[in-house]
Amino acid sequence: MSLHSLPTQDGRPPLGTNTEFMTIYLDALTLVERLHRLLLDVIKDEFERVGVLEINAVQALLLFNIGDNEVTAGELKSRGYYQGSNVSYNLKKLVEMNYMHHQRCEIDRRSVRVRLTEQGRAVRDVVTRLFEGHATGLQAKGVIDMNSLDEIAAALRRVERYWTDQIRYIY
Repeated sequence: MSLHSLPTQDGRPPLGTNTEFMTIYLDALTLVERLHRLLLDVIKDEFERVGVLEINAVQALLLFNIGDNEVTAGELKSRGYYQGSNVSYNLKKLVEMNYMHHQRCEIDRRSVRVRLTEQGRAVRDVVTRLFEGHATGLQAKGVIDMNSLDEIAAALRRVERYWTDQIRYIY
């Protein structure tokens, strides 16, 4: 059930709105937001369980997503995985805590490239094992099968493309 109510005019639904679709759409948006927050809580709990308390869930996700790559801060920001967080601040903290190396790009001195240290790879491995456990558990308990998960991912990619087009063509 959604906390959202559709705005009405004289007790009628908004013009051109399929209220059933709109209600489900708003529920889906709420669920995506809740799932993202819940994911961060699950990651935080895992790090508390293994006794790594100096990094937060967003920082752990940054390390996981960088993996074995060397990337720029701009590339991480453009991927948009870290809503509600300051990527530059988190990268700086991870460098200070020795989870990441950073180096100015020789071609473009304004750009900084980052890669994981051994300590950063250890954190990445914790997150990898956590996600592997989730994948195994979801399948073993019959929560979701491969086809259903693939359909969800495909539908979310279509919504992402639609939203991206809305931003791109608004100006």
